[in-house]
Amino acid sequence: MRVAAVSKRFPGVQALRAVSLDVLPGEVLAVIGENGAGKSTLMKIMAGIQPPDEGQLLLDGQSVQFSTPANAIHSGVALIHQELNLAENLSVAENVFLGREPRRLGMLRRGEMRDRAAEHLQQVGLDIDPTMPLADLPLAGQQLVEIAKALSADARLVIMDEPTSSLSARETDRLFTVVENLRSRGVSIVYISHRLAEVERLADRVEVLRDGANVGTLVGEQITHDAMVTRMVGRDLSQFFPHTPHTPGEVRLDVRQLCVATAPRHRVDLQVRAGEVVAIAGLVGAGRTELIETIFGIRKPLSGTATVDGQPLVAGSVRENIRRGIALVTEDRKSTGLLLDSSVRDNMTLAALVDAPAAPWTSPAWQQQQTARLVDQLGVRTASQQTTIATLSGGNQQKVALGKWLLRQPAVLMLDEPTRGVDIGAKHEIYELIEQLSADGVAVLFVSSEMEEVLGMADRVLVMHDGRIAGELAREAMSEEALMKLAVGTASLKSESPRQGAKSNGAEHGRVEE
Repeated sequence: MRVAAVSKRFPGVQALRAVSLDVLPGEVLAVIGENGAGKSTLMKIMAGIQPPDEGQLLLDGQSVQFSTPANAIHSGVALIHQELNLAENLSVAENVFLGREPRRLGMLRRGEMRDRAAEHLQQVGLDIDPTMPLADLPLAGQQLVEIAKALSADARLVIMDEPTSSLSARETDRLFTVVENLRSRGVSIVYISHRLAEVERLADRVEVLRDGANVGTLVGEQITHDAMVTRMVGRDLSQFFPHTPHTPGEVRLDVRQLCVATAPRHRVDLQVRAGEVVAIAGLVGAGRTELIETIFGIRKPLSGTATVDGQPLVAGSVRENIRRGIALVTEDRKSTGLLLDSSVRDNMTLAALVDAPAAPWTSPAWQQQQTARLVDQLGVRTASQQTTIATLSGGNQQKVALGKWLLRQPAVLMLDEPTRGVDIGAKHEIYELIEQLSADGVAVLFVSSEMEEVLGMADRVLVMHDGRIAGELAREAMSEEALMKLAVGTASLKSESPRQGAKSNGAEHGRVEE
């Protein structure tokens, strides 16, 4: 496929500016850029979801116009969405062939659909019963079903938009094998990822977008982390992680003998002090998210206590715990962190409305003033305060998800995968915000699967294994080896010796997942 001088405008935003690229048979072309660079808009145009305002698409040298995604799929172009495009009320097989179900004389051939779905699921390493409900699969499994769905269309060009965002390291390796097999069969791959190590491993060529325009192409040995970063952001991020350890103050979050319902055999103790940034690391299923959700009040503990500044948190009551000074930025901002159909202003002020000066009434003037301040402070790129949050890029959505808590001036800020699906420039801005909050005395507790993020931003790291804290490492003792030994349950805190010089810059070279 060839994209020739494609432009696209939305109200108040020029998303694409005469973007051109070629996708050759049997190659992996990575398209990278910060959030808002135009990557997703370009992919939607290539997949028939949106029409270009100017320019054209050419397939086998012939101009094509995809009026619908079905037209694109019929021509051999399939898009794997970053956000899952599946129906949880249907079976796995029904999702794989949704809209393309095998029929004979108008009758659905369920046996054939099941058998063919099983073949495609095996291609992505998913050994499950195709008749099981999709809703019974975890998020990572559903992502693999999305990939199998695209493969089932016998596509000549497969567009993968952040396909590993919900996958563990082992599942990511499985996907890489799928990509390499497709390439060997002559299938073209357009691969979009913020994880630059993946791009280095897979890409034959890299096309870099910035502010909706082409800014460079990298080929072969030119594809390095530093070269990609420099072209994406237009500057050298020589010090990617801005964290400077502070002298910790008084204990702000104190958790004692907390028994999380998903790990009834274990008790968790932890403390986070004022000005401290503490990470929680571990493998998938270690219980990290369940722990912080229990502290926040989303889940009710079986036993134990938690206090913020000496004031007890209320088990199972999010509303009361917010009033006591704790905040949580959830992992899935689109499902649990934001109101996607509401405006930037409504989302930014949502958490503080109950205690706003005009409460129980709303004050549009107060909302406008506070939103303007936060948009400026956080660098949120939006056409206006009334822009619907769903139309913003992932990085800007994440800034709003963070910003809505700042009006409450929390004593304790918990973040679950704070930079998931966020580009490298927005990551740096989020790290700077965390650094600013910790300098102001906020106790920060964050869950992360990004090894470099943990090593670069944490004063201490608590490593979880099988629902318990397997060990704690001070900053001077942190290393990838030490974290992984604790994460897999082959080491204890006493067995870890300090190791100086853990990496503090660079990005995206490892995840605490296996």
